[in-house]
Amino acid sequence: MNVKRTIPTLYEWAGGMAAFENLFDKFYDKVLADEVLEPVFKHMSPQHRLHVAHFVAEVLGGPKVYSDAEGSHFEMIRKHLQKYLTEKHRKRWMDLLQQTADEMDLPADPEFRSAFMAYLEWGTRIAVINSNQDNVSEDPNVPMPKWGWGIPGGPYLG
Repeated sequence: MNVKRTIPTLYEWAGGMAAFENLFDKFYDKVLADEVLEPVFKHMSPQHRLHVAHFVAEVLGGPKVYSDAEGSHFEMIRKHLQKYLTEKHRKRWMDLLQQTADEMDLPADPEFRSAFMAYLEWGTRIAVINSNQDNVSEDPNVPMPKWGWGIPGGPYLG
């Protein structure tokens, strides 16, 4: 008998929206207590945690909560302009998020963690690039990124 398996999205595998909202809530508590990141994030809006949770959840295959009600990929790019993030900020952000993911018992299997961390590596590196720009060169209709279990998109051509 041939049983067809449905492969869950990264969002489903992680535990759905509650997992992402909880992850980013706990994560931003750490950010605000961190000497490297607190100066960058101390003025973030109270909704920032949820917006980031919804954005990442959507990118990883979740519902379009972010793009339907909170913003677009273009707007996310714009939010990073002139923030002047450094590699030190990026690395610390990644370290704290990975630490929080471990503490929150996000799935630790190699397949999930490599896909999850690959997206965050890609996204944080783009955030650093955009944060050192004065304006957005992207089309305002640039689609939301979609990230799955699979194959990278090819070499960086920037």
